[in-house]
Order: sequence, then C-alpha cells, then structure tokens
Amino acid sequence: QAQLVESGGGLVQPGGSLRLSCAAPGFSLDYYAIAWFHQAPGKEREGISCISATTSASFYEESVKGRFTISRDNAKNTVYLQMNNLKPEDTGVYYCATAGSYCSREYKHWGQGTRVTVSS
Repeated sequence: QAQLVESGGGLVQPGGSLRLSCAAPGFSLDYYAIAWFHQAPGKEREGISCISATTSASFYEESVKGRFTISRDNAKNTVYLQMNNLKPEDTGVYYCATAGSYCSREYKHWGQGTRVTVSS
C-alpha cells in the first residue's frame, strides 16, 4: 500500500521552530486531505491538525493553535507543518495520514513518523 514519508524532525530547544514535511512518492495528494498526528512518549497518538484537499481549509487542536501552521504545495506533492514556539510537551513522534478529502476519519495512508525532541 502506498505510504507517506515524513521528514524534518530533530532536536530543538524550547521556543525553537521546526518544519515537518509529508510527501507521497508514489501517488498524488491533490485530492486528499492530510492530517498530522502527535504521539508523546507513553501516550496515545492524537490528531493535531488537518488541511482539506480542495479548499485548503485548515483545522488545529487547541494546544497547537497559534503556534503550528499547516500548508500544502500541490506542485511539490507535499504538506508541511510549521511548528513555532515549541514546548517540551511537543516532544514525540509526528505522523501524517491521508484523511479523505475533507479531513474525515478515513486514514488510509500513513507515514512512518518523524521524531521531534524539544529540550534544552
């Protein structure tokens, strides 16, 4: 099954920024909404943001509103998650998944995750 590929994770100090990328080497993302998930150590994976396919409407979980920005570049077949003002609680593995066309819970394709560590 076609998979997504996340990249851009790493170690950053509190208050720093990272930009995560979600690419689809084997298929077009044009008609897919893309959701980002965060799995903190020892916790369940939770959805934090989503961008729809055609209108690029975006949605954010409360804890990341005002700090994270989701965007898409269909020409590059990539979705981004710009993460600013990072906090230690943002540490964890970040996954992207297709979510239908309108950010529905139809998570068909997943990536392997990229790890983010926020620490001084």
